[in-house]
Amino acid sequence: MSEKSQAYILFPRRNLLMMGGCLALIIIGFILMCGGSSSVEGGFNPDIFSTRRIVVGPALAFLGFLLMAFAIILPSRKRKQSAAGAPAADTSSDTGSPA
Repeated sequence: MSEKSQAYILFPRRNLLMMGGCLALIIIGFILMCGGSSSVEGGFNPDIFSTRRIVVGPALAFLGFLLMAFAIILPSRKRKQSAAGAPAADTSSDTGSPA
């Protein structure tokens, strides 16, 4: 791919891999929250209050959502380098009159 076509990529490969990992964390968190219902034939099922369903699952899902936001706003390395090396726009030739 040429330099021109790479400029139109919305998310670089690193960001896409991070977003995929975050999506996996979210899915794993929701799977850990799943389980049987609270009413069983014999009476009350205390498994609905397990640490896995109340603490671990929601914590993983929340961490996945937080990291997903970070993966989306993380700038690419090429954009950082090109922005640092780019000259400032010359505004001295602008007359200020509307076109």
